[in-house]
Amino acid sequence: MEIRQVSQTFLVPWEPTWPSDAATPAAFHRRLKKFHAEWREASIYAFFIFDKQDDTLLGGITLSNVRRGVSQSGSIGYWIGQPHARNGYMSEAVQLMLSFAFETLRLHRVEAACLPSNEASRDVLTKAGFTQEGLARQYLKLTVNGETM
Repeated sequence: MEIRQVSQTFLVPWEPTWPSDAATPAAFHRRLKKFHAEWREASIYAFFIFDKQDDTLLGGITLSNVRRGVSQSGSIGYWIGQPHARNGYMSEAVQLMLSFAFETLRLHRVEAACLPSNEASRDVLTKAGFTQEGLARQYLKLTVNGETM
């Protein structure tokens, strides 16, 4: 996945620690195999985001931790390649994912988490209608330049 390699410095501050082979074809195939199994289990729904004009891979979005029963909820996570950031692609993808979650899967609640310092992600979520419900301290463990955040 070339876009992940090109965007690694851009993405690392916002994502869990990357394994050493994260941007290799082998890791990509493992991820696809995992997504396929999780889709069959109805626990995670993963999509890639492509440019409508030329089918360039722009990023990805997932609906994970899908819970049924009383909760009927899930969590959105996403990433966008650096060359495509702040062009509206992720806002459109989040809206489509919300439609999928509420209309197709009939979920009652969709959550999203982002670091407070990630203004771009906060803007995407606000534009999609999310409201901040609080600060989940120590929710994500990220390592940036060897420092755990």
